[in-house]
Amino acid sequence: MFNFFRRRPKEYTKIENHIFGIITELLKISATDINCDELGGKYYLSNEEQHFRVTIFSNDSVIRMTNTRDSVAEKYDKVFVENVLRAVKEEKHRRMELVCDSITNSIEKMAERLHHTLIESNEEEETKEGEEDTFLKSV
Repeated sequence: MFNFFRRRPKEYTKIENHIFGIITELLKISATDINCDELGGKYYLSNEEQHFRVTIFSNDSVIRMTNTRDSVAEKYDKVFVENVLRAVKEEKHRRMELVCDSITNSIEKMAERLHHTLIESNEEEETKEGEEDTFLKSV
């Protein structure tokens, strides 16, 4: 009964589908750098191996794609640009989580090694003190 009130999902144009595909493929490659200037509303993807760069201007809904031969900047539908940005931000967040997990694991391993070293040095000191006490009692 209320089907006409329900919002249909946005269907992308052929070119939007193509651009979204290119950007998601770039995001899958770990060699692609993701940088952002959130205050300026600019997001940058660059893959030096493939000589490909993408700049997303969120405030203007413009996406610029650059390779060694061409540079094309076009204004797109705001919903489309927001969906592209969502994919970029999710990948950036995922990569940051991986880095944080790696750092956390390194810190935990260092703390564990330090803990074991302290336990060993305390045990060595206790044995030395025990030996000195028995030496003094025997004298």
